[in-house]
Amino acid sequence: MSADRKKLEFTRRDFVAGAAVAGAAAAGLINLSHAQNAPAGGPPDSSIAQMNAYGADLERLVLLRTYPIAVKMLKSENEIPRGAVRPKKDRGVHYAACQAFAAARREGMTLAMFIEDHWCFEPIISYGLVETPKDYLEGSMSAFFVADKEAARKRGAEMTRLPYGKYAGMVIGPLKSANYEPDLAIIYCNAAQLRHMLFALMRAKGYRVTTTLDPVGSCVHSVVPSLLTGDVKVTVPDFGEYGRAMPTDDEMILTVPAARMKELMEGIYFYEKSRMGYRSYNYTMQLDFVQPPFYVDYFRKWGLDAPKPPAKQ
Repeated sequence: MSADRKKLEFTRRDFVAGAAVAGAAAAGLINLSHAQNAPAGGPPDSSIAQMNAYGADLERLVLLRTYPIAVKMLKSENEIPRGAVRPKKDRGVHYAACQAFAAARREGMTLAMFIEDHWCFEPIISYGLVETPKDYLEGSMSAFFVADKEAARKRGAEMTRLPYGKYAGMVIGPLKSANYEPDLAIIYCNAAQLRHMLFALMRAKGYRVTTTLDPVGSCVHSVVPSLLTGDVKVTVPDFGEYGRAMPTDDEMILTVPAARMKELMEGIYFYEKSRMGYRSYNYTMQLDFVQPPFYVDYFRKWGLDAPKPPAKQ
């Protein structure tokens, strides 16, 4: 091997090693403020540890670009897990729920959100933090999107909501490092990743996801229906989330209740071991494709293989 080649190879290896070190350092910086989230003393709760493992494995096996989120509903401030940030109290800021999801899945933050921390009306109503306003039930908010007044009223009245007063808040953080037992896992993914996870969910008992796709209120649809029914749901990020929390154009949201996480992950593990994991699905390349005429001319001139004649029908 030439000296230049050796130098090039060394440089590549150096770059990869350096990138790995830098990535680990960056992850350490992001998670340093959340290290205190680990339960104090003794072994971690087995169910929490299992959920942490599921979060890490989902990232690795489905090649997710952001962390799966662990969501737990809280009945009082006494249930806030150690290390969770209170936006208003600790930072003097407010988050829309979709922005809190984004901070958890992109930055690794753990946030405890109560009514005073919110900056969007929709989750305040639908998470049951206030009594549903009369004008909302009569379709005042839906009227902007639905021209027919009766249809707008119907949408407002039927919008999915948690019972008023059942919960006071919620905690949101990365599933792989959560120090609390989540009610839901919320996974942002592209269509191919979504398909693979639906495939995994179907494996044990043929479970198929039925969902209502609503282009408005993704912070509601990705949380409330699964809490009420225990079912897996798919949500489209709405225009407000798109503008304020910046999901990418190809992202969808899969919500999996904690009780169904084992079902999902056993499917993921099964297909991975069967060499049918997410990475195994690729486009099939057509070899000896039909060449344009000028390709054929060059290949003939150079004495290379000519295209094969078409197969006889």
